[in-house]
Amino acid sequence: MSVKAVLLRLLSRTPVRTFILFPLLVAAFEFARRDGTLSVSPWGLPLLAWGYLQYWLSGAYRTRIGGGGPGIEVPPERLVTSGIFRFTRNPMYLGHLIFTAGLAVTFRSWFALVLLAALALWFDHRVRDDEARMRERFGAEYEAYAGRTRRWV
Repeated sequence: MSVKAVLLRLLSRTPVRTFILFPLLVAAFEFARRDGTLSVSPWGLPLLAWGYLQYWLSGAYRTRIGGGGPGIEVPPERLVTSGIFRFTRNPMYLGHLIFTAGLAVTFRSWFALVLLAALALWFDHRVRDDEARMRERFGAEYEAYAGRTRRWV
C-alpha cells in the first residue's frame, strides 16, 4: 500500500480528523490570521478534555458491553443502553462535538465554529444512517430505547 493510500485511509477515520487534523488546522488558520501569533484561552481546555474523554470512554464502554468494534463499521453484537448511553444514544459523536467546541473557545476561533457547525450537520446525517442500521439489527428493542433516550442531549 502506498504512503498516499495509507494517509487517505487514516484521514478517513473520524477520530483522526477530529482529534488530530482539526486542532492542527485551527491552530494553523488562527496563527496565519493573527500574523504569526496564537492566542490561547485556557477556558476551552476543559471542553477539549471532556470531549475527548467522553468519546474514548464511551467507545471503550460500548465495545466492552456491546461487543463489535470501536466504530459503526463493526456494529455491536448487543444493544448498549446503560452507562452514559442511558442519557444519549450518541455519546461518542457528542464527544467529537464537545471537543470541537473546545477548539473554538481555546483558540477564540470562528473557523472552529464553522467546523463545529459542519460537523454537527454531518454527524446528524450519519446518526440517522446509523439508527436505520440499529433498527434493522435490534428491532423493537432499539425502538424502545430510542423512545426513552434522546438522540443527542
